[in-house]
Amino acid sequence: MAATGERATGLSSAEVAERVSRGEVNDVPVRSSRSTAEIVRANVLTRFNAIIGTLFVVIMAVGPFQDALFGFIIVANTGIGIIQELRAKRTLDNLAVVGEAHPRVRRDGTSLELTNAELVLGDLVELGSGDRVTVDGRISEAESLEVDESLLTGEADPVLKHPGDPMLSGSFVVAGSGAFTTTKVGREAYAAQLAEEASRFTLVSSELRSGIDTILRYITWLLIPTAIGLILSQLYVNNSDIAEAVRRMVAGIVPMVPEGLVLLTSMAFAIGVVRLGRRQCLVQELPAIEGLARVDTVCLDKTGTLTEGGMDVAELRLLDGTDRGTAERVLGILGTADSRPNASLQAIIDAYPVGEGWRLLQAAPFSSARKWSGAVLQEPAGEEATWLLGAPDVLLPAGHPALTEVDRLGAQGLRVLLLGRTGTPLEAPDPTAGLVPLALVVLRQRVRPDAAQTLAYFGRQNVAAKVISGDNAVSVGAVAASLGLPGAEDPVDARTLPTDTGLLADVVEKHSVFGRVTPQQKRDMVAALQSRGHHVAMTGDGVNDVLALKDADIGVAMGAGSEATRAVAQIVLLDNGFATLPQVVGEGRRVIGNIERVANLFLVKTVYSVLLALAVIICRVPYPFLPRHSTVLSALTIGVPGFFLALAPNNERARAGFVRRVLRFAVPAGVIAGAASFACYLLARADHATGQVADTSSTTLTLFLVALWVLAIIARPYTWWRVLLVLAMGGGFAVVLAVPWLQTFFQLHLVGWRDPWTGVGISLTAGVLLEVVWRRLRAPGEEPADPTPHAAPGTTAPGGAADGAGDGAADGAVDGTTGGAVDGVTGGVTAEVGADVTGGAGK
Repeated sequence: MAATGERATGLSSAEVAERVSRGEVNDVPVRSSRSTAEIVRANVLTRFNAIIGTLFVVIMAVGPFQDALFGFIIVANTGIGIIQELRAKRTLDNLAVVGEAHPRVRRDGTSLELTNAELVLGDLVELGSGDRVTVDGRISEAESLEVDESLLTGEADPVLKHPGDPMLSGSFVVAGSGAFTTTKVGREAYAAQLAEEASRFTLVSSELRSGIDTILRYITWLLIPTAIGLILSQLYVNNSDIAEAVRRMVAGIVPMVPEGLVLLTSMAFAIGVVRLGRRQCLVQELPAIEGLARVDTVCLDKTGTLTEGGMDVAELRLLDGTDRGTAERVLGILGTADSRPNASLQAIIDAYPVGEGWRLLQAAPFSSARKWSGAVLQEPAGEEATWLLGAPDVLLPAGHPALTEVDRLGAQGLRVLLLGRTGTPLEAPDPTAGLVPLALVVLRQRVRPDAAQTLAYFGRQNVAAKVISGDNAVSVGAVAASLGLPGAEDPVDARTLPTDTGLLADVVEKHSVFGRVTPQQKRDMVAALQSRGHHVAMTGDGVNDVLALKDADIGVAMGAGSEATRAVAQIVLLDNGFATLPQVVGEGRRVIGNIERVANLFLVKTVYSVLLALAVIICRVPYPFLPRHSTVLSALTIGVPGFFLALAPNNERARAGFVRRVLRFAVPAGVIAGAASFACYLLARADHATGQVADTSSTTLTLFLVALWVLAIIARPYTWWRVLLVLAMGGGFAVVLAVPWLQTFFQLHLVGWRDPWTGVGISLTAGVLLEVVWRRLRAPGEEPADPTPHAAPGTTAPGGAADGAGDGAADGAVDGTTGGAVDGVTGGVTAEVGADVTGGAGK
């Protein structure tokens, strides 16, 4: 404990100006995303752009313009992707500025709040509970200053700091107050090298990204041998006509490349980030959107999450004939003794003025670990005594009569602090020894008006909510019960919890409310839930939540919380809106569920393209399609519908096994589509009265009808707009077949009735087989998800549309997709995660 004394005044204005002129400033730029050059490079220099670009150049050299349309689609996607990411970058950069740390610096004896960039070498930076240290320095003042350096050392136990001790950036204050003088700023400071920089835009491991990366890696391995086989077979069947052989080879290779899958995944992530950003939700790590969608358990800190940060003094109950005036004066002094008062102390400060005639000799700020604050006061009569203010069940021995009243008040959802006096020094091993209870301070918490609705939402989504608080268990249970949380009537005092992980997991799984939880216990409870296979999200706003936030699968911090919590969380609710969580969950579910849906479309195309290429090589026949035909098929059965399906609301909770589930349908469906189209092709070739154009047209019709059937299956469950989407794609193909100049442009002419109707018959047979596959391969009990999210009453549906994806797609267009449905023809747009989502394969 440090005695109060003369405060240093810090640098003068002249000294600050001198250091700025010497360049001794904290000039590390705060970046929430990549630079413009990095964005352009990442969107242009991808493996698939190289493949498609090469094929585009080849076709432009040997073939007509309409066979090179696929190349212009890639150019459009890349350009739109750059624009989209720059928009996302601007949004995120603005949010990062809002969410960055603002240290308090003492200059000319005055405390000022500055940005990190305004710090200079030698500045005196003030510290309080929850503050994050952003530059290196040396302690100048310390009053019970405890610092968590776990981000640097991995050691969770806080370190007690004294004047002269070093202070490293990346640490944060958990108790006490003080000040340090900066010794390293700018790029020399350790903060410039920290991966935990709060506003950095990072991409960490995710199942969605790794799954797509695995799929693309295998496809890449197939491209070269298939291309060689195709070019050789086409040279053979076309009598060494190199130009025609190249066109047919390109037509076989281009559909194998699911470049649109990467682009649509990128678009879905980027739009999700921008949507959440406009709701004042800062996503500091992109896969956090995906991660929160996989969550099945949410651990909530009561204070600041279910309740608002502010509190009010409801009553002062005197014990044992205590003088009310004395109690009020002491409370006023204890409130002001802490330079960074928490919500409870602030309520006391607002209620009671500082008493005259009392002198503060020594102070111990509130610590969440010991759960009390204290001070040594010299009373007007000259007598010195230690006064403590904190949790009654911590300051008093079990069974004390005053605890009965405390429990009764706590059962009403009220928070109670005990004021006591003792002759034991603050430095003693147990300052509470000999404590005489004098008064109970009854505080009323401000419950968030949206808390009950948000908890109800999680209940409907089968997401278990666990309230984990450092407050009295009975009081926490009363607050949770008032919000309708199931199991709140049976709160658990964490001091009775077992230390064994297995036993702890049993208790945590069975109960919903826990009180008197220490920071380490919060961390242990998260680990216990994870040991049972749960995907855990942790929300909080105080320093006591940091350990659990770091270890949870997803950490969610309140914007008004401590710098430390914002530094370690993946998601920051800048407007402190607990009701924003359903929107975050909804965005994650929309991204994952829709990308899985759209991935089926792309991979069916890849499978039937590989099968057709192998069949052509083996049978030594001309490849049935030209590149222009692949462009029509891809646009109408994948590109346009994939755009709308990727933006649609989707409320199905994410599940593990993305690759397995996608391939389970895509492989057999692709085999059926490839076999049906090749069978039609062989039958058409057997009719020598028709030529190659007629044979190709019948085959294209067959493949389109089968692919449209696949789309109809993937679009389930049906809503009005999904039915309209499928019908519109069929109508689009009919227009191509009916309009003469489109027939000529795409070289599609149906001749006679035998081959076209044969193709229709084969398509119907293939459709029946697809239905059988769809029903047989779905997991037992697996039902289509309701595409419309169910928000908590009074909140906005997470997907952004109450009726369905028609409005969802429009919402997506408003959110920056540059042209809405027009972009769907090109397969989507690329954003921040776009160039990286393919991992190594995409670069």
